[in-house]
Amino acid sequence: MTDTLKAARRTNWVAEIRNLAGLALLVVGFHSLVAKPFYIPSESMMPGLLVGDRLLVSKYPYGWSYVSPSFHLLPFIHGRLFGRMPERGDVVIVSRPEAGSRDDLIKRVVGLPGDTVRMSGGRLWLNGKPVPTLDLGYRRFPADSNMRCAPSCRFHVLRETLPGGRSYEVLDLYPSGQDDTVPYRVPAGHVFLLGDNRDNSADSRVPLESKGLGGAVPVEAIGGRAEFVTFSLKGEASRNPLSWFSNFRSGRSGLSLRPGE
Repeated sequence: MTDTLKAARRTNWVAEIRNLAGLALLVVGFHSLVAKPFYIPSESMMPGLLVGDRLLVSKYPYGWSYVSPSFHLLPFIHGRLFGRMPERGDVVIVSRPEAGSRDDLIKRVVGLPGDTVRMSGGRLWLNGKPVPTLDLGYRRFPADSNMRCAPSCRFHVLRETLPGGRSYEVLDLYPSGQDDTVPYRVPAGHVFLLGDNRDNSADSRVPLESKGLGGAVPVEAIGGRAEFVTFSLKGEASRNPLSWFSNFRSGRSGLSLRPGE
């Protein structure tokens, strides 16, 4: 074998590292600027979202801010690049504003700047008026080990319709300390967020010291809009992908997370 042939067969490590670095930058750039996956770890957005759901979150609908990069390393920075305000009813990813925390939560926008929000008897009020709410009665949900109610789940379901006509379902489980709040005026540049599972959600009603959002959050803390469920797994699924096939939840892939009108 000639020296020329041996040289041709040697790995060009510089080129390989350059290619891998380029691929990594491409993935991080897409994840930061276009879309990213998100996993539902809690029951705070039931009934629409279940523990084990995997979502696609688009990063660009509200522009980009300090929380847009894949790794939350930046301090708070005012303003958004090409920013626009979320709409009432949007399901969004938010970075908890607590100092030193970069936990991402998923909640629904119910209040915009200038709105007055309060809860009364477990029902949402906006600007001095109750949000139209339809009582859908009790509904049973398929149970698995992801859900604390297993083996049987039966919840009280309501349908709220926000100003503008966007509607979605929420749960009313039991009387709780979050059922009644004082009127809260949403400051400029902020949004008021609630979980759909109203008695089991650390949202804008809950103070920071209780792991809530401590009131309305600045729009800069919004990391993106949840678009649809990509797939969903029961609690019996493990990290081994081979266990996923027998634990897919049917009927959830492609489920839109945009509220109806």
